[in-house]
Amino acid sequence: MNTIRVLLVDDEPLLRMAFTMVLDAQPDMVVVGEAGDGAAGIRLARDVEPDVVLMDVRMPGLDGIEATAAIVAGSPQTRVLILTTFDLDEYAFAGLKAGASGFLLKNTQPESLLAGIRAVAAGDAVVAPRITRRLLDTFARRLPGPGGLHPRLARLTNREREVLIEVARGLSNTEIAAGLHLAEGTVKTHLSRILVKLELRDRVQAVVFAYEAGLVG
Repeated sequence: MNTIRVLLVDDEPLLRMAFTMVLDAQPDMVVVGEAGDGAAGIRLARDVEPDVVLMDVRMPGLDGIEATAAIVAGSPQTRVLILTTFDLDEYAFAGLKAGASGFLLKNTQPESLLAGIRAVAAGDAVVAPRITRRLLDTFARRLPGPGGLHPRLARLTNREREVLIEVARGLSNTEIAAGLHLAEGTVKTHLSRILVKLELRDRVQAVVFAYEAGLVG
């Protein structure tokens, strides 16, 4: 069993202590460091090379958004999970744009926290399709318009574009498969190819890209 190395970045010591107790009790997880602000989180991420960073948004000094962008840029193999108080928090959306692989509510149940960390460590994204759509419905209008379709879209086949549009609408793989009359495994294959061709990390970034590229709006 591979051990998932987790770094906690949050300015609340009691919250870090609670998360540490939960994570260290798991046979497949270990907390490899704690930081109370974004700058310290960046330094620790560079030193300990965690698999997953659990990142608070609002912290003194360097906030979690800037810290996320720096960690993702400096350590592409490290995944970041944003912590937020509300599921429609603008800062959470900014964190996803900065390269985070998803977000969790601070009051999430322990089993959801653990499942989220495991999913992110495995390369998936932790944002339910419906919540992704709600986020984009709220904030897509604030994205800068590219003035036409993004040139990277030319890398996709027509079918891959169709799948990307459905992903951006917030549909699950099962729903996409039913709507496009495809096998669910085929949808997963198309999504994997889309991520490679567009140089994206996960499903969440694919959704953000689709809005920014003008494919959906």
